Order: sequence, then structure tokens, then C-alpha cells
Amino acid sequence: MSWLTDDQDEDKYADYEARTRPNPKGNRARTKIRPEHSDAVTGRVLTVDRGRYSVLVGEGTRDEREASASRASELRKQAIVTGDRVDLVGDTSGDDGTLARIVRIQPRTTVLRRSADDTDEVERIIVANADQMLIVVAAADPEPRPRLVDRYLVAAFDAGIAPILCVTKTDLADPAPFLANFAGLDLTVVTSAHDDVPLERLRELLSGHTTVAVGHSGVGKSTLVNALVPDANRAIGRVNTVTGRGRHTSSSSISYRVDAGHSTSGELPGWIIDTPGVRSFGLGHVDPENILKSFTDLAELAKDCPRGCTHLPDAPDCAIDERVRAGELGEVGRLRLDSLQRLLATLA
Repeated sequence: MSWLTDDQDEDKYADYEARTRPNPKGNRARTKIRPEHSDAVTGRVLTVDRGRYSVLVGEGTRDEREASASRASELRKQAIVTGDRVDLVGDTSGDDGTLARIVRIQPRTTVLRRSADDTDEVERIIVANADQMLIVVAAADPEPRPRLVDRYLVAAFDAGIAPILCVTKTDLADPAPFLANFAGLDLTVVTSAHDDVPLERLRELLSGHTTVAVGHSGVGKSTLVNALVPDANRAIGRVNTVTGRGRHTSSSSISYRVDAGHSTSGELPGWIIDTPGVRSFGLGHVDPENILKSFTDLAELAKDCPRGCTHLPDAPDCAIDERVRAGELGEVGRLRLDSLQRLLATLA
């Protein structure tokens, strides 16, 4: 028997009850406030593989370990790349079957980018937080490409990364004619032969730095990485005898720690990031005005150029062109100006 009146009984089923449900879907928060994750730990991204990130946690401590992680949903539109410093929550023990979660990307000191081609302004981030670029090129087999090295230099200077040029396979050809193209630059150069790899010199240069290694496929980049880091086991490519081009072997960027060895510059280890070999390096994202910065010898002459000078062959009163035509910089200056004008014309 009900003790409710008719009016009270009808009120039980009033439709306002449905409209006051706090969350009809029951699966989405009604606020954009995210947790602070004050308990997050910071790590270094070593490599990225199909949505999974290998992150070094506790770097330099006794509790150092490598954890596997995925990204938080709020970071789904942000690129996380090798070299990034990230904050993780969840299980960061690194045990088999565990998975942490990346919730923050720390501010980057540098970003190395490239585009698909010079007309594509969509940039692709290659690595983050590198302060050096090791440009690896072979003296022969495959033939060295000065124009590709120019592009690496432009990308390095645009990103604020110090370049180092390493010429391999010097037992096959004299590197002097190739190096003459860069005689005007204040550029650190290292040469390497099949039976004479300058490991101690490279360890000295890499000590205390994060260095990204770039180069054409088949130039011996992964061979150098294997020599510096014996446990790396990077696949070594061979040059196609028909096309003279190297075959792609490295499919992803990955960081390796390089011990200082007997380096006299300090005991700090360094990091080298091996990247996949490329046959082109688009600069569609680079401001043409910044290209001159990589040609430091010509940039000094450009101070005498009129305002707004494009430095192209048809530019009136270009001080660089006038000095080069007068023979003041010799053949090297002519080659350097040719490289500069090719890049400027491509990106104009």
C-alpha cells in the first residue's frame, strides 16, 4: 500500500530528473583542467618505433633504466622525436611488459628539421636537443656530393647546431679536391680510412655533446656508429654497383651513448644519434635570409651589399659577386658563391 498522494507519486517521474544528470555519457570529463603530474620522472627519448617510445630514465645514476612508453592523449598532435626530454608517469621500472605514459615534452634547445623538397613548407622534425651535427660523406663509392653537404650546413646553422665534417673511405680517393669546396668555412674536419678510423678523435669531439649523424646512404655512417658503440649492431649498407647509390639500411633514428675513452677533453660521455640515410634534404621550411649564415666566409663580404640584396647572379651591386669576379677569393670562392646562389635560387 502506497502512502504517497497522487501528486507526490507523479512527481517521482518528473522529466527534470533526466536533465540534471551530471554526465550523461559518463566517459568524458566536463573540464579541461589536466592533472599536474607532480610525480612524473624525466627521461631521454632514445628511439621511436610505431607509437612506442624507448626512454632512458635516471640517466647517469645507479637506478638508470630503459622504459617503454606511449604518449598521453593530450599530446597526440605533438611530435615526440629522438633526443626529446620528456616527463613520464605510470610504471617506469622498465620491466618486461610494463608501459609508462609520456605526459609532457620538456622545452627543446634545438630542433633539426627537413622537408620533403624545397617547395614543401611542411617540416619534419628529425631530432631534438642536438648541439652538434656529424656530416658523414665518402671520398668515393659513392661519389661525394658537395651540394648535399651545403644543405646539411644550412640546416645545421638554421637550427643553431655546430657542424663537423667527416670524410670516410679516404683510402679509395684523395679527399683534398672535395674539401676544397669548404676551404672558406671554419669547419672541423675529420678523415677516416678503412683501416684507420679516428675513434679517439671522434670520441673527443663527441664527449659531453649530443651529436646527430647525417649522411647519404652508403657513406659509412653506420660503420662509424658501430665502431664508436660496439653494441649498436647497426646494419651496414652496400653501394649499388649499377646506380652508384647506397642502399637504405637504417630505418629509424636512435641514440647511443659514446664513452669518452681516453679523451683529454674530459670524462663526460657523449650521445650520437644515428639517422636514416637520405638522398635529398629539403629546406622548404628555412627562411632564405638565414641561408647566408652557413656561408660564414661570404657572409662577411655581404656586409658591403646594398640593403635587400638577394646575392643572386643578377643582383645589382652585390659585393660578394663583385669580389669573386675580381678573383679575390680564387676558385674556392667561386664554388662557394655558386653553392650559395643555387640554394637561394631554389628557395626564392
